[in-house]
Amino acid sequence: MSRLIGEGLTFDDISVVPIGHKINIEEINLESRLTKKIKLKAPIISCSMDTVTESRMAINVARQGGLGIIHNKMTIERQVSEVDRVKRSENGVITDPFYLSPNHYVYEAEQLIIKYKISGVPIVESGLLVGIITNRDLKFEDDHNKKIYEVMTRDDLITAPFGTSLEEANEILKKHKVEKLPLVDEHMNLKGLITIKDIKKPIKYPNSAKDALGRLLVGAEVSLEGNYLERIDKLVNAKVDVLFIETVNDYSDRLVEGIKKIKEKYSDIEIVAGNVITEDGARKLVEAGVDGIKVGIGAGSINVTRVITGVGIPQITAIDNCLKGTKGEVPLIIEGGIKYSGDIVKALSAGADVCVLGYLLAGCYESPGDIELYKGRKYKNYCGIKADDTIKDSNNTPEALDAKVPYTGHAKDVLDQILGGVRTGLSYAGVGSAKELVEKGKYVKITKNGGKEAHINNIFVSKESANYSVERF
Repeated sequence: MSRLIGEGLTFDDISVVPIGHKINIEEINLESRLTKKIKLKAPIISCSMDTVTESRMAINVARQGGLGIIHNKMTIERQVSEVDRVKRSENGVITDPFYLSPNHYVYEAEQLIIKYKISGVPIVESGLLVGIITNRDLKFEDDHNKKIYEVMTRDDLITAPFGTSLEEANEILKKHKVEKLPLVDEHMNLKGLITIKDIKKPIKYPNSAKDALGRLLVGAEVSLEGNYLERIDKLVNAKVDVLFIETVNDYSDRLVEGIKKIKEKYSDIEIVAGNVITEDGARKLVEAGVDGIKVGIGAGSINVTRVITGVGIPQITAIDNCLKGTKGEVPLIIEGGIKYSGDIVKALSAGADVCVLGYLLAGCYESPGDIELYKGRKYKNYCGIKADDTIKDSNNTPEALDAKVPYTGHAKDVLDQILGGVRTGLSYAGVGSAKELVEKGKYVKITKNGGKEAHINNIFVSKESANYSVERF
């Protein structure tokens, strides 16, 4: 009896078939489900690797409509701080603003201003707003060991009632030429804060992925090792939007119990678990109560799991398997194998909701690590062995490699190219939205020659485009 189970299809094995007439690019809607409750403005997230996503990358991805997953190869305190940076980088109305007391020192205010790149800090005593200290107050102050009450602005404070709209706040800020507007109740208790940058950023980044309070969305990676509930507790307090539980092809009783334990304690937090590649694996995670499922094993550009272990399924087939297990009830997040924007379109047509980007973002200015010069070209490190410590420590068999990737500039420019390709792909496919392609998308299997036909041929490349590299793979 044959043990062969079906056929394994990769992104390179398929091509999307148009299902309608071409749609105008301006009409394309990239909104996608990340979890049962969370929607993104674009079907992308940046992966939880220590050479890809910390707060700088997460902020930039969220501003383009996606979401960044802060990796957990750091202390609890630092991961919480990275999440906090993202949540405080943009706000509508800040309902829990930083504040200091009059008896704090000037240097403490300066530390807050530098750390969070803010222009000033409200000064509060017994809940009452008594002053504000800004960059203007610090500019000519040489003695940073003074108490704040000696330096702060205390007279003629510009405030507004809590509940003031952004439009009303903008007029007040313009009239008085100030950057921060504390919101107070009738007794001058500080209740919130509106800043000029938080009014301007929605105009600059209209497609930002935000929560109900106008803060950028952000996720965090956690493992079920050690006192993981302590880490989760602090991440939840930092307002993280979604937790990504990192495992490999695991839908064991231990994982299921861990998910249930987290859900019992934090009923409102969204949980994504994986990675799985089978119908049974996806079904077990659905039954465990997850809100999103990561799909894929061994498809990353630096991942050699399938070679080392002989186990795995190509990505298109893995999506198809997991879709049967979820029956569309839980969003699928495909991780690995995304080389071009066209692969995102193919993933959506196969039934995935969101794609994880690693390699494509690792070379950006905003990814962690320094830019290095190698053989006359700029590179950044893209580490797999360090990011694979859990596997390496348990059996001394790393399943990923360390590598260098070409420096590609700022994340915004890279993401503009990627999402531009996705919009064009949906336009050619004849669908007006990512959701429609997930629901109605069709694709065909292509031959080896068909794959060659899709790439450049019979030419000498004199200049590469920003979104296509001859040497990429």
